[in-house]
Amino acid sequence: MNRSVKKLSAYKVLCIIILIAVALFFIFPLYWIITGSVKDPKIINSNPPVWYPLAAQRTTLHYQKLFQKPAGLWMLNTVFMCVMSMGLTCLTATMSGYALAKKRFAGRTVIFGIFVAAMALPKQVILIPLLKQMAWLRLHNTLWAVIFPTVAWPFGVFLMKQFSENVPNEMLEAAKIDGAGETRTFTQIVFPLVKPGVGALAIFTFISVWNDYFMQLIMLNDTNVLTISLGIAKLQSELSTDFGLIMAGAALGSVPIILIFLMFQKYFTRGITMGAVKG
Repeated sequence: MNRSVKKLSAYKVLCIIILIAVALFFIFPLYWIITGSVKDPKIINSNPPVWYPLAAQRTTLHYQKLFQKPAGLWMLNTVFMCVMSMGLTCLTATMSGYALAKKRFAGRTVIFGIFVAAMALPKQVILIPLLKQMAWLRLHNTLWAVIFPTVAWPFGVFLMKQFSENVPNEMLEAAKIDGAGETRTFTQIVFPLVKPGVGALAIFTFISVWNDYFMQLIMLNDTNVLTISLGIAKLQSELSTDFGLIMAGAALGSVPIILIFLMFQKYFTRGITMGAVKG
């Protein structure tokens, strides 16, 4: 018995060591970007590298230069684009998933099959039709040209349908008997039950839109509507040797992603272990 306890303890210790090593491996690039953004320009490319800048080796020059450019506007554009995409996607996907899971109507299976098939299509395949559609709607070179194509995200509908399958039919029937309409049933019964899925979808959507550099590059051209990713790339092309400025932009761009994950971490953890594995 004592041997098994010792073996189990040793196994746990080994797992903890491995997890810490993996975590440090993935955290190191973020640490290098943050420390590089405050390093004096003279030591950024020093050899051997300066792993931790001392007080005399730190500077806010890079952030001052960054905000002399429209970096604040780029950040606001990116946050607006991601928040709107996240909110609209969660709303439409939750409503669509609930309808596909709990409503019986003609063509329901076919519609869901189309959504599943659309998940297999890379975005590059539908890029030209999307570009023509945004130009026809006169939305090209606006943030809405990136937001609207994300709203009907097939993965979001698929995910929320799986969560909606877990909603007990008895609760829906009881709400109907009590005279609750569809709006009240959805907002007071369905939505609270699928909230973990909504939290997981919110994180997935925010990160997907934030990192969708290709779509942003195609749809956005004007300097005033650029996102932080495009802005950093523009700085890199204009000032290819100013690594401090580029790292400052990258560090600034990582802040909203970290905040969103921390805000929805509870729902994300529950979401990946619940309805998403059903069906």
